[in-house]
Amino acid sequence: MPSTVKGVIARAKGAPVELVDIVVPDPGPGEAVVKVETCGVCHTDLHYREGGINDEFPFLLGHEAAGVVEAVGDGVTEVAPGDFVILNWRAVCGTCRACAKGKPQYCFNTHNATQKMTLTDGTELSPALGIGAFAEKTLVAAGQCTKVDPEADPAAVGLLGCGVMAGFGAAVNTGGVRRGDSVAVIGCGGVGNAAIAGARLVGATTIIAVDVDDRKLQWARDFGATHTVNSREQDPVEAIRELTGGFGADVVVEAVGRPETYEQAFYARDLAGTVVLVGVPTPELEVTLPMIEIFGRGGALKASWYGDCLPSRDFPMLVDLYRQGRFDLGAFVSETIALDQVEGAFDEMGRGEVLRSVVRL
Repeated sequence: MPSTVKGVIARAKGAPVELVDIVVPDPGPGEAVVKVETCGVCHTDLHYREGGINDEFPFLLGHEAAGVVEAVGDGVTEVAPGDFVILNWRAVCGTCRACAKGKPQYCFNTHNATQKMTLTDGTELSPALGIGAFAEKTLVAAGQCTKVDPEADPAAVGLLGCGVMAGFGAAVNTGGVRRGDSVAVIGCGGVGNAAIAGARLVGATTIIAVDVDDRKLQWARDFGATHTVNSREQDPVEAIRELTGGFGADVVVEAVGRPETYEQAFYARDLAGTVVLVGVPTPELEVTLPMIEIFGRGGALKASWYGDCLPSRDFPMLVDLYRQGRFDLGAFVSETIALDQVEGAFDEMGRGEVLRSVVRL
């Protein structure tokens, strides 16, 4: 029978979120119902509330989650009831042109649950990133469930579902940071600090954190930054060059999503260096760069979508590193909150007071 549970929705653009009853169907073919244990409050959820993604209101918010599979539909073999899983928003299809080339992390046909969760009056909900995990239970495609070590703290490892994986992957998967590299990260929230932690893990020797907030720069030092730059007080391009022998960084990760910070990243990289955009821009933003500079500097300008991750490969590996004490996922959790405190967590996020608030159900 369908379940009626509590969930957090955004009913209209800019309106405060609401805790309401929602209806979760039994899983159909290829689907799973997951009892949510934790869900991080990600900036993308705020984008949804503000209409920055699309206008398919009402949204069931939340997507950075971990929980236990409660039921599966016909044909599901990858997970079973009782499995502890991290949810992901890129369930690969296995058949598109990217998957056929052996690059499923770039799958062009990722999928979500076919059925819709609803309000009790039958109004269909749009789940954030196809997940909708600010809820006691959620319905997803089975491929959105990645089984991991059940001994791991869900509040910590659930963050791999979005922000931490995006940042780590931007540095390691997309940027290809290697031992001895110099790395600069512009924007030191959860995603930026995950890029810093990833760069340290793989052996970067110079890691420069750039932000306008000294509190975030201190967090960056805790995650492995060797140098910090407050860009309100210093020109970040000049500072990064000075800290890299006058050359610029091998890899610059832009974790803000603004034209001005992207330009800083472009000019702060070394010749043949790499710029990685992982900050999420809004649709109207544009950037203009001289073509001669693009040509003359060589290297690569890349965008990183979900850290170019493959959840089945990357989630278990990072959970293992966390369990070994080599990748401190717990350090990203600033606080745990209840389901009815999401709106307040958005306010804290806007004031830069937290890396991640995590709903614990």
